Amino acid sequence: MNKTTFPLVLALLALAGDPASAQDVAAGKAAFAQCSACHSIDGSNGAGPSLVGITGRKAGTFPGFRFSRAMKGAGFSWDEKTLSAYLADPQQAVPGNVMPFSGVADAQQRRDLIAYLATLK
Repeated sequence: MNKTTFPLVLALLALAGDPASAQDVAAGKAAFAQCSACHSIDGSNGAGPSLVGITGRKAGTFPGFRFSRAMKGAGFSWDEKTLSAYLADPQQAVPGNVMPFSGVADAQQRRDLIAYLATLK
């Protein structure tokens, strides 16, 4: 590699991003197994609301589910940032919510899970 191609290679590597932080939908689907005890992906509610179409939806608004006062009053819509914060620590993200889950500590697992949730239209 010479002096003229080196900057080009560096630029291409920067554009490629860090493969370790890439989202993996298949891994997210596998991670969803822990969620499926309470949440469906088919539009039916269970102990928790269905997560179909969660991306872009206002928190506390899935039809037919009885949300806590805290979730109804959360005042945000679900996106990558809000989902990550909630999945990391539900009680800190929405104090007073009633989801009995301590959170997903691993940031990569959260990214993968969020990538999978984004496919549920």
